[in-house]
Amino acid sequence: MRSIEALIPQAGSQNTAGLREAGPEELARYVADPRHPWWRRRACVLALTGRVPERYVPELIACVQDPQDTAEVRRALLDLLADRTELLPWLRHEDRSSDTSYGMEEAFLKARGLLGDRSAARELATLAASPWQRVRHAGDAGLDGLVDRYGADAILARLGEDRPEDREFRVRMRYRADEDVTYALADPDRRVGYVAQSLATDADRLRAYLDEAPTTEAKVWAAYALYGLTEDRAEAKAVYERLGRPRVEVEGLDEELRGAIVHEYGPGCERLSDPRWRLEAVCTEPPARPDPDDRLRRATAALTAAGLAPEPPVSCGDDNQQGDGTYHVIGVGGHRLLISTLGPFATAEENAPDAARRALESAGFRWIDGETGAIRVTDLCVYHFGGRNPLTVDALLFYWQD
Repeated sequence: MRSIEALIPQAGSQNTAGLREAGPEELARYVADPRHPWWRRRACVLALTGRVPERYVPELIACVQDPQDTAEVRRALLDLLADRTELLPWLRHEDRSSDTSYGMEEAFLKARGLLGDRSAARELATLAASPWQRVRHAGDAGLDGLVDRYGADAILARLGEDRPEDREFRVRMRYRADEDVTYALADPDRRVGYVAQSLATDADRLRAYLDEAPTTEAKVWAAYALYGLTEDRAEAKAVYERLGRPRVEVEGLDEELRGAIVHEYGPGCERLSDPRWRLEAVCTEPPARPDPDDRLRRATAALTAAGLAPEPPVSCGDDNQQGDGTYHVIGVGGHRLLISTLGPFATAEENAPDAARRALESAGFRWIDGETGAIRVTDLCVYHFGGRNPLTVDALLFYWQD
């Protein structure tokens, strides 16, 4: 039989079928020895699914309980040992709060849920409402374990409805039970409204709800959910007109800037965004966006004609050596000009020569000055380096994310 090293020659490369054929005791011995590379040990843990040798359970539990062991191995072992009730007293102990290894807090709570610890329900509901997918999945798995064991009603009763995350869980349980969730479109917390619209399944019910919804925001969620089901833009636009073209007014944000921003960020904005941004993106015409290469050629030609000797344009991803975004950089005499991909917008990272600004304006570009760039686009929440908050015009037109 091939050795474990041969079956897992390097990180991310493994012979899954070969590992499944390997003896469970050999795999368990390998996992229990922390001197082996963590990525080989983790692969062995996955290969042990459904066939953990009983005699090695204490050693594997010891790995889980060792805060010096690698978190990736410990998390995988917690999933593997999700039926070992002897773990529960240790998992519930207050000392677990001092274990700050990456992802372990969520893994502990998930394991408690899978082991039937109802006292973890509130914390699991908080995880399940997280904007981070990894955290959300841990919360969902733990709650599923509790529901499978005790039933949804028992867990719903334990949670109540005071917190948005508890109401979100209730919406999900109603959806699983094929019950109506449109009532939650009027929830005062947008995270709950977002979940409700994403789970709506009855177009006729949504059409009826447009007349009975208690708030404009609930009507907008219903209209957006209806479009998500039917993809009928004509109907969505008719509803949008009937609702009075609801939108978020932002002082200082003119229609040219608004159109570029709403059609770039409205469709994929974060959960806490006002739903009017989403509906506006569906129901209004996007601005024309000329070929970006042509736009860069015009900018370069205008700067060259002004005698500024511009450097070749570089995408923001290449400029930062990673990531991507919505602008290109053109170097001019030690200054860095930014040309947006969202429209004819230009600016500079710092003060640029007046000649550069005049040259770009003569070529049809709009210069975004400090005052305009500082306008914060209200209630349009966009992911940016871990944050999910409204950003400024400058950050949106000239956006980069690694």
